Amino acid sequence: MTFCHQLKLEATDGKKYKTDCADTEGVFRIIQSIPSPKAEPFKRWLAKVGYERVREIENPELATKRTRILYKLKGYSEDWIEKRMRGIAIREELTDEWKNRGAKEHGDYEILTAEISKATFGVTPGEYKKLKGLKRENLRDHMDDFELIFNMLGERATTEIHRTENSKGVVKLRSDAKAGGDIAGGARKKLEARLGRSVVTKKNYLKNPEDKRKLK
Repeated sequence: MTFCHQLKLEATDGKKYKTDCADTEGVFRIIQSIPSPKAEPFKRWLAKVGYERVREIENPELATKRTRILYKLKGYSEDWIEKRMRGIAIREELTDEWKNRGAKEHGDYEILTAEISKATFGVTPGEYKKLKGLKRENLRDHMDDFELIFNMLGERATTEIHRTENSKGVVKLRSDAKAGGDIAGGARKKLEARLGRSVVTKKNYLKNPEDKRKLK
């Protein structure tokens, strides 16, 4: 019961009653404690996943290969996958800089990410997801080539500004994030002016079959 909590949930009679609830980790722990043979297949699956994650910690290249395979199975092209994987590496490099330069809370990372996105695309990640009709999905998994490229530019520029100016503290990091985003945003606006259309679009891989065909 240490990881179960009671929340008021609506029942079939329309009334709300206190109900035992648990998050994903808690549910896994509950399943592991079930003595019934019917739970064995799920327990074996959890053990297999745990073993695979331990191997990936020992050899990060395995995690990269797994990610590539998952994207491939979803139908993404090799070219798109290369950009996405490069974007992941750039993002990890940036968050490492934030951690070492004073951003400690998860909320700090969200604020800094929002600054880059707002300056790069004119919208925050939350607003961008709403535009694309996404909920729990990863926003970057539904970006096209240009969106991924400008996103990488904004984050890579921010990382370099942090290092060049030896930035410390969330206030300075936030200023740098906006500056890095402005660089990517400026490039985006120039491209949009030349193409006569917006790079920021509501289209996404999940909802638009025509986009999926373009990615192949």
